[in-house]
Amino acid sequence: MAIDWEKEIAHRSDEMLNDLSELVSINSQRDVEHKTEEYPLGPGPAKALKTFLSFAKRDGFETKNVDNLAGRIEYGEGEAVGILAHVDVVPEGPGWETDPFKPVIKDGKLYARGASDDKGPGLGAYYALKVIKELNLPVSKKVQLILGTDEENDWTGINHYMKSETMPEVGFSPDAQFPAINGEKGIVSFDVQFPNPSDGLVKKFESGIVANMVPQNADAVIDLNEIKSDELKDLFEQFLTGHPEIKGSIDLTDDEATIHVIGKGAHAMQPAVGINAATYLATFLTKLNLNDRQRPYFDFIAEDLHLDFAGKALGIANTHEVMGDLTLSPNIFKFDDDNASILLNIRYPKGDDGQSLTDKINQNLPKRVSATIKGHNQLPHFVPADDPLVQTLLGAYKDHTGDDSPAYTVGGGTYGRILKKGVAFGAMFPNDENVMHQPNEYIDLAKLQKATAIFADAIYRLIK
Repeated sequence: MAIDWEKEIAHRSDEMLNDLSELVSINSQRDVEHKTEEYPLGPGPAKALKTFLSFAKRDGFETKNVDNLAGRIEYGEGEAVGILAHVDVVPEGPGWETDPFKPVIKDGKLYARGASDDKGPGLGAYYALKVIKELNLPVSKKVQLILGTDEENDWTGINHYMKSETMPEVGFSPDAQFPAINGEKGIVSFDVQFPNPSDGLVKKFESGIVANMVPQNADAVIDLNEIKSDELKDLFEQFLTGHPEIKGSIDLTDDEATIHVIGKGAHAMQPAVGINAATYLATFLTKLNLNDRQRPYFDFIAEDLHLDFAGKALGIANTHEVMGDLTLSPNIFKFDDDNASILLNIRYPKGDDGQSLTDKINQNLPKRVSATIKGHNQLPHFVPADDPLVQTLLGAYKDHTGDDSPAYTVGGGTYGRILKKGVAFGAMFPNDENVMHQPNEYIDLAKLQKATAIFADAIYRLIK
């Protein structure tokens, strides 16, 4: 009997929308400032996890909450197939036209932080499993939908899960794009430390929210005892005229000026899609009369980082015939009397590792400047395109879309890389606007239904 997956999903669309609206209303960004023994990452991620698991309990699934850090929804018996999603979100950031945690539907799109990354796709995978269960279809394997709570940072939740639970070897993560992603570049961040600057023209410079977001905003506080306000305004207006891709303003007080630059946020895996406000502002500051202690920091940003998405100036440019080019995205900047640092986020193909990148970068840094790995280093991950898992997923996708495009590699990192044979699969369609990590994030509800039908078909092919 042929199953009309899209019809089955349509029957449940109102319920799915209600669940999604409840889920995205939870601010589930990592909040360790308010962590407790019960909520190791703060109350938000735990609340989102509990809410998601409550949907599954309501629908009769077996569930498990692992210390409010990760969870599992299970169906079937036998060898396990994993579906890995996450309920945490990146910070909302500036530039929203609506409240990021009060979902708004406009023109068939639901706007909220986490709508596309990854609450909408994760819930789609859940409803795909729900359809299989409610149709009482015969299955020969077990599905484990595993939910993490810290995917956007250090993967604390999923790493904790793996210490006590057995992870499946095969499966997918609905946290990227169709048709299928069978390769993910390595991901590592470097903390670049400069000598503490002495007092000078720039009193403060800061930009960036998290390591995996291109900064949309940047601010610098300027000492007006070092430059006349009229001169500063004239120079900045000239700079803005020469760079129409950014916006900016200056706020004046008696003795200091605050310069604000607005670029465009983007996911760090595609730094060229964004407009890095920090590197533009630093480039402007190099045109001012900086002292010898402050100039190296801003010159480095302007000369070695600005618009160099391949890392050529740092000697790390690399490409792989399948995985593509290395990308470099400088995403967090802190500069004041006590600290001068830059956080670099790098997505690298096969051919490099953390040590080789550390060596190359340090060889090309200015004197008395050093770089060390910050956080975890995820090695490149690849599943051959002819693997049965990849072919099964591509087959389901093609049958619903007519698109026979091959699997490919990206710079993003998903939970798919945790599995021995894990890939990323949906929920974005080719040529969709990528709004992950950006203001006014949304998910197209009709496309979410379509993706959910593809998930259901694909999951059933894997377990029947």
